Amino acid sequence: MSRERTALLTLRVAVATILVIHGSYRALHAGYVAGFGEFLTSTGVPLGGSIAVAITAGEIVGGLALAAGRLVVPLALLFAAELAVGIVMVHAPEGWFVVGGGRNGMEYSVLLIVVLLAVAWGNAGRPE
Repeated sequence: MSRERTALLTLRVAVATILVIHGSYRALHAGYVAGFGEFLTSTGVPLGGSIAVAITAGEIVGGLALAAGRLVVPLALLFAAELAVGIVMVHAPEGWFVVGGGRNGMEYSVLLIVVLLAVAWGNAGRPE
């Protein structure tokens, strides 16, 4: 495997691991999925509770599939879109910085989006 492919594999597995941990943490802590659903509903998202369950399950199952190299391009693009929505709904109003100059800003989500887009681009046209 070339150095470029190894680098892309490393990024794919790393970002997939982050997504699986994120979804798993929410799923394994009582009230976190429900709280996420309530937040979504409070912002006007219809069926917020159902969407929270779907996003949580998607981060776990989709993250595992991404790590395994399955459906890489569509999953990477879907997760990038999910994070972009999170920036609009939550992080952008808090500013850029996650810590220091602000709190809960968008810098971390932007980094994950860039990695996911690089993973999608690097895998476009490759067989699954």
